[in-house]
Amino acid sequence: MSGSLVLGGIRSGKSSLAERLVSQQPAPVVYVATATAEDGEMSDRIRRHRRRRPPSWGLVEEPVALGALLARQALLDPVPCVLIDCMSLWVSNLLHAGDTAFVRERDSFLAALERYPGRVVVVSNEVGLGIIGMDPLTRRFGDELGWLNQSLARRCEQVVLSVAGLPQVLKGPPL
Repeated sequence: MSGSLVLGGIRSGKSSLAERLVSQQPAPVVYVATATAEDGEMSDRIRRHRRRRPPSWGLVEEPVALGALLARQALLDPVPCVLIDCMSLWVSNLLHAGDTAFVRERDSFLAALERYPGRVVVVSNEVGLGIIGMDPLTRRFGDELGWLNQSLARRCEQVVLSVAGLPQVLKGPPL
């Protein structure tokens, strides 16, 4: 798999960094949004993200079935570079879908990622630097996202941590 994992905290610049990474690709770009607009503030965030992306990029909104989405994208000619933003919202969506769906969709995504013939850039929040949640769901979210980030980091050729808008390469070639 040819891919990059871009980690960072809230407002760290991770999404902008990921967008810069894929803008250098000769292949067409498909932006995969895992967010759902459930309130006005999230709708505003989604609009801001849309405005800064080039109109030539494709857009797929997929809050749960990322494995199936990658399998469909792999059949296109040419195979697009896929930017997935973000794992934090995706894990939250999966936790609300239930344990069976969580395991099925996580495993499907990781398997599809390994088989994907093009470049994939994945955005995720780094949860290992924060506090431990007060309730069981928050603790499970942190655990699941942390384990997913570790799985992604093992699979990706490049891992970059964005801190205050500054990229720090943790694995792979320099930017």
